[in-house]
Amino acid sequence: MTRCETAVGRNLMDIGGVAERLGVQVRYVRRLVAERRVPYIKLGHLLRFDPAQIDEWLERSRVDEALPTAGRGQRQTW
Repeated sequence: MTRCETAVGRNLMDIGGVAERLGVQVRYVRRLVAERRVPYIKLGHLLRFDPAQIDEWLERSRVDEALPTAGRGQRQTW
């Protein structure tokens, strides 16, 4: 099961669903939780994730493209 319905009607993902969405192992998501680097909800001993918060977290984590740099041995001109 990758989603559950809460009393307030929000769909939440479990840790396997987040791992699948990010394309990583469950172990890595657990590490993100332990380091408090990803938003999560703790329901007793269960971890759940709000898809909207995960999307926002991903957007905040996005790194912009770097400017092209001169190749090795070439001078950079401004």
